[in-house]
Amino acid sequence: MELMLKEGDYVPDGEGGLRRVAGGEELLQRVVFKLTARRGKFPLLPELGSRLYLLTREKPGRRRALAEQYVAEALADEPDLLVTGVTLDEARQRLHVTLVWQGKDLAAAVALP
Repeated sequence: MELMLKEGDYVPDGEGGLRRVAGGEELLQRVVFKLTARRGKFPLLPELGSRLYLLTREKPGRRRALAEQYVAEALADEPDLLVTGVTLDEARQRLHVTLVWQGKDLAAAVALP
C-alpha cells in the first residue's frame, strides 16, 4: 500500500492523515510516475523513469514507435504487467497507455513534456 499522490502532492484523507492506494490504483500511480519521471534523473536509480521527454526531438514518423519502446522500457520491472497499447495524441500532447495486470484491463494517460 502506498500513499496517494495527485499532481505531485500527497492527498489528505480528511481525518488528519494521508490517503493510501492499493491494488490496481496503486499500480496506476506507479505507472504514471514512471512514465513522467525523466530516466536518469535519479542517481541511485538510473533505470527509473522514461525517455518520453525525448519524443519532441524526433521526426513525427518515428514518434509512435519510440513512444511504444519508451513505455515498455519504463515499465519493464513491473511484475505481471502487460502493455497492450500505446496511443500518441500529439494534438493534445497526451500519451494513452492500455495495460493488463492480473487479468484486469487498466488505462493511464500522461501529458507529454
